[in-house]
Amino acid sequence: MQSSNSQGEGRGGNLNCPASGMDECQAASIGCRVLPWFADGRFPLYLAPMAGVTDVIFRGICKELGADVMVTEFVSAEGIMQADSRTRKYTEFNEDQRPVGVQLFGGDGGRMGEAARKIIDWKRPDFIDINFGCPVNKVVAKNGGSSLLKDCPVLSAVASGVAKAVGDQVPVTAKMRIGWDEKSVNAVEVARILEDCGMQAIAVHGRTRAQGYGGAADWEVIDAVARSVGVPVIGNGDITCGADVARRKRETAVSGVMIGRAAMQNPWVFREAKHYLETGVELPGIDLEERWELVLRHCRLAVASARYGNEKQTLTAMRSRLMAYCKGFPGAKELRQRLCHVGSVSEVEDLAAFSIARAEVADFEA
Repeated sequence: MQSSNSQGEGRGGNLNCPASGMDECQAASIGCRVLPWFADGRFPLYLAPMAGVTDVIFRGICKELGADVMVTEFVSAEGIMQADSRTRKYTEFNEDQRPVGVQLFGGDGGRMGEAARKIIDWKRPDFIDINFGCPVNKVVAKNGGSSLLKDCPVLSAVASGVAKAVGDQVPVTAKMRIGWDEKSVNAVEVARILEDCGMQAIAVHGRTRAQGYGGAADWEVIDAVARSVGVPVIGNGDITCGADVARRKRETAVSGVMIGRAAMQNPWVFREAKHYLETGVELPGIDLEERWELVLRHCRLAVASARYGNEKQTLTAMRSRLMAYCKGFPGAKELRQRLCHVGSVSEVEDLAAFSIARAEVADFEA
């Protein structure tokens, strides 16, 4: 399927204006704004929000490597309302990470709107994003995330509540999945509701809640969503390299893509994608030494931030992140086993030296 990527070809006809189904009061409060990261034909690369992954440090790394738009780890609206210091930490960002959005989840539109106002009072993000996609049981059980795909009236109330509360101050966007399960794929209907409620952009993960992260993302549904609304749609799912980005830009009507799990292992994917979009040529792979340099830098920045506690607590919290980085490294299985026990930066440094030396020996013997 070919696409010109014209952002105005959906039913709205006017790129970032609320759909005609909105009442005048709501439309006036939200107004029409062109999100600058979509202006002038730009095709932005988003870093997907991932709990326990996309903290302020990792977002900074991905920004340096070419990510255009950041979204924080999701935060509970109720946690924000209770002024929970731990919850507030999830909203942190640095100025050089802009444009950056803070993502909220919850099931009460009024409370969500109040939480969004508090966030803006603390540190004004470039947009507020609403999570309608998280498949995790503890979020779904609280009537948040993807559970709202089954209850469109509540979904509409949540989206409208946030848009009415802060839409005159910052844009409000949404992230969703294509449906609850394969029997209830309702992404086009949901996207139209979200547009009517004042969402200024919609990110669509091409899997159902039932799929979790298994199976293939359905880009035909993502494309159908992009063609059914007049706001930018960001496609998400199975984007692992520059060729994937170019294909989705070429074959669908999305206005940008969102990269998640691939960036956990390879944050260079943003740089690689931009180069491929500009030249049609893939960059050479990142060598092992450069990969370890980034891993160590991430560890040192995390320890210095004290976000997770002391050095041992920080490295313990980072073990799963370190194992993700090392996927595909020579001797990855042994490395992962040893990374399960690291408690200091020096231990990671020793592992890096061991890994690089062993790879050099293997290359020499080959």
